[in-house]
Amino acid sequence: MPTSIVSVPDIQSLMLPFLTLLGDGKERFHKDIVVELADRLNLTDDQRNLRREKSRANVFSQNLGYVKMYFHKANLIMKTKEGCCRITETGHALLRKKPDSLSIRFLRDNYPSLAQWLRSRTKGEDGNENEGTPELVAKQPEELLEEAYSTLCTDLAQELLDQVKAAHWRFFEQIVVDLLTKMGYGGSRQDAAKVVGKSGDNGIDGVINEDKLGLDVVYIQAKKYTDAITISQVRDFAGALLAKKARKGVFITTSSFPKSAVEFVAQIEPKVILIDGQRLAQLMIENNVGVTVKDTYEIKRIDYDYFDENEL
Repeated sequence: MPTSIVSVPDIQSLMLPFLTLLGDGKERFHKDIVVELADRLNLTDDQRNLRREKSRANVFSQNLGYVKMYFHKANLIMKTKEGCCRITETGHALLRKKPDSLSIRFLRDNYPSLAQWLRSRTKGEDGNENEGTPELVAKQPEELLEEAYSTLCTDLAQELLDQVKAAHWRFFEQIVVDLLTKMGYGGSRQDAAKVVGKSGDNGIDGVINEDKLGLDVVYIQAKKYTDAITISQVRDFAGALLAKKARKGVFITTSSFPKSAVEFVAQIEPKVILIDGQRLAQLMIENNVGVTVKDTYEIKRIDYDYFDENEL
């Protein structure tokens, strides 16, 4: 299920339930905390199994790992052996106060060891602590990296699309060929180049093999436009497919399609895929067409299963 419609409790909302769970004084492995808290919070299967888009780390388990980190720094819990922890007297004292909730700001203001650690993490270039520290550190490095990555991709897609729009129409045909072959269509680049942009037959710009063996074909329409594609152009393309008794077609443009065109292709028999400028740029990025890899960062995380499986 898409991450946008699955809500998993964040780090701060998990703090009090986490400490309350450990309030019985028992030591627990991380995997046991994950299961018990998920049950207590009545999480759905989607919430329990949601993973981050890039690292594929389990969101709920990782959020609990960050809670453990803050609690360790505040001396509210202690490690008893690898992957295992229990509450400390400091943690019991906090629970006896019966707080309504816990937050990073509260912990920072009341536990000097955590405050010192947070200051070491959030100093700016001038060596001074940044404003809004609790709010900043509520988002963990991986989350910040994913947000930054998303922003970079959005900016890159727009810049790439601008370059495509500025290119000559013949070069646009080359871009289409390169993209389709990178996606596995048309066999070799030479084979694909022979057919894309060569037909011009009743709204069809080319015919390309769907696979390297040519077991099926895909009809192509490619338009380097600034103005939006009209519904009549899409209908003409669909009509050309019917005349050819074709089952599959792809309409690629640097501009956009009206809602009526999207609704139209969803109702007709030939399978027609509409690729607008934004989607074109995304596909080019995903398939390394017109872009190069600048840097690669490898992000690692604690493998809690490793420690749990090797418990004494």
